[in-house]
Amino acid sequence: MSSSKNNQTETANSLDFKKLKIISAVGRGAKGVVFLARTGYRSSDECLALKVTSKALIHQKNAKNNSKGSGEYKRASFEEEVLRRFDHPLLPRLRGVFETEKIVGFAIDYCHGGNLHSLRKKQTEKMFSDDAIRFYAAELVLALEYLHHQGIVYRDLKPENVMIQENGHIMLVDFDLSTKLKAKSPTQSLSNDSSDRSKSNLSKEKHTKKRLISRFSRCNSGISPCDSDFDSQPGVNSVNRNESESVESVEKSNSFVGTEDYVAPEIVLGKGHGFEVDWWSLGVVLHEMLYGTTPFNGTNRKETFYRILSKEPELTGEKTALRDLIRKLLEKDPDRRIKVDEIKGHDFFKGVMWDRVVELARPPYIPCIEVENENTKGYSKKYVEVFVHEVFFPEGGDNNEEKKNKMEDKKVNGEDKTGWVDKLSNSLNEDEDFLIF
Repeated sequence: MSSSKNNQTETANSLDFKKLKIISAVGRGAKGVVFLARTGYRSSDECLALKVTSKALIHQKNAKNNSKGSGEYKRASFEEEVLRRFDHPLLPRLRGVFETEKIVGFAIDYCHGGNLHSLRKKQTEKMFSDDAIRFYAAELVLALEYLHHQGIVYRDLKPENVMIQENGHIMLVDFDLSTKLKAKSPTQSLSNDSSDRSKSNLSKEKHTKKRLISRFSRCNSGISPCDSDFDSQPGVNSVNRNESESVESVEKSNSFVGTEDYVAPEIVLGKGHGFEVDWWSLGVVLHEMLYGTTPFNGTNRKETFYRILSKEPELTGEKTALRDLIRKLLEKDPDRRIKVDEIKGHDFFKGVMWDRVVELARPPYIPCIEVENENTKGYSKKYVEVFVHEVFFPEGGDNNEEKKNKMEDKKVNGEDKTGWVDKLSNSLNEDEDFLIF
């Protein structure tokens, strides 16, 4: 573990905007904007990623969802709560929190290498080599294993959420869609191995697939994320499982969340899901790294969900250990899906020293860090507030004087940054609740 992450305090330090240099907006999600900032005004100062949430947007979502009390505030603060607990070199550390009348947010370490999605697009034919996939897959397994032992189901694994740190190792970010279940035991029993599962009779498989499709035909084709995980009422059901998995969590979440190409069948069905959804998403990510595309992508959301429930992944090419692992991760029945111990013992990871992975000195890609011009002036707190508001309320109800003031606020050093707003305002699908940073 990284010593720099040890002993995080219960209350993170408050960030003072006057001591931060806000450099640029680097992305947006359903509830906020991410800014690149420095802890000071020298190029040698530390970089931070500020995730800024609009209070007005939270109020609006509370009203829209008829939330009683502070349901959206609980959901918005969940990520901050879990960040306080992390002590792992592949996960973010909470560097500080801040709040004004209009915004609230927190800071984590900034990753200079971009994300796995952009890195894949830089590769020859937009695909990774098996060796590169093995490295990134091993680190994802370690990060997810740590989260599961903390009782956290990630639920939004996708290349865009896998950042590349300065040292070339990954950092898994964005826990807004995560939820807490009973922690998994580190001494969990192995689930039935692949040979045992392959002995299941074909009639059972056909029955399962038929049942999945019939359920899908009766469910809504759109995704409506549920806030049950954060309500005062219990949002999970206890489900009995087979004896071989008795040491695992029997708690399940009913929330319908994720990013559509990466969601597991049990999430589409809305009948409750557990830690297994993260291993399904890992299978989708590995498929995308190998083939350059996700395995179940359809022309629209309904078709994508139908494919997730009814189609098998097309693993073209010669039979390899990687393709075998992907197939076992993309098992539609979560009870038969490959588990962490089997994953780490799979032939694809043969020879991997799991306790040394995060110490590897030369990962496949080491980012080149660009030195910023120290003469560039940072942006003020007021500018950040106005910017975030304009991203989510571009039309607004402002009078002419207010609009004039906002336009002036968006000019820094004579440069008009309204283009940032226009770009980020249109960067999500219509269903903004579904895609998060």
